[in-house]
Amino acid sequence: MFVILCYDVGAKRVSKVMKTVKKYLRPVQRSVFDGHISEKNLKTLKEELKELIETDNDGIVIYKHGWGGKITTESIGKHRNKESCIL
Repeated sequence: MFVILCYDVGAKRVSKVMKTVKKYLRPVQRSVFDGHISEKNLKTLKEELKELIETDNDGIVIYKHGWGGKITTESIGKHRNKESCIL
């Protein structure tokens, strides 16, 4: 599947989160990554990120483009805006 991952994390955690995401996806902008990823690798990535962030202050949003053009959104941690303004 194709995903777009965006994060908003505290300054102390930015480099660790960036390095972790870079193992699975390619950078588009400073805190935006995209690419094709398997369900297994996405699950592993999410588990790794949950260990790095402070869920009360940090947020990660993953937009998944699956088969048939269906787009779903998943959040980890704090989600600032409940309405999706992308896609």
